[in-house]
Amino acid sequence: MYPTDRRTFMIKLTQIFWLLFGLLEALIALRFLLKLMAANPASPFAVMVYGLSYMFVWPFLGLTATPDAAGMVLEIPSIIAMFVYALLTWALVQLFWIIADRPGQSTIVRETTVVEQPVPPQPQNQPRLR
Repeated sequence: MYPTDRRTFMIKLTQIFWLLFGLLEALIALRFLLKLMAANPASPFAVMVYGLSYMFVWPFLGLTATPDAAGMVLEIPSIIAMFVYALLTWALVQLFWIIADRPGQSTIVRETTVVEQPVPPQPQNQPRLR
């Protein structure tokens, strides 16, 4: 695999990570909004969203109080889950680049130091050699 092909593959894989993260965030955000709007929990769409998102929000349920009023629920654990998954995805992408990114060629650094030395004065009485 050539270095440019490898880099292109890594960029595409990173884009897939971020796409999956975006879909997960959208699902959890939709759950949050449906609960906040007091959507009918028996609706097939709400059942699907709650069912798909439950396994991702489950570790955070019970972490904080979940205030509700007149059927509207402010599900704070969903917000916490979104933040944690954003942080986790960012860390995984960074780790992937640290492990998988290798420069195509080694870099050689050379240092040149120039030291100026004073020229000794020539005696004035002696003729110059040519």
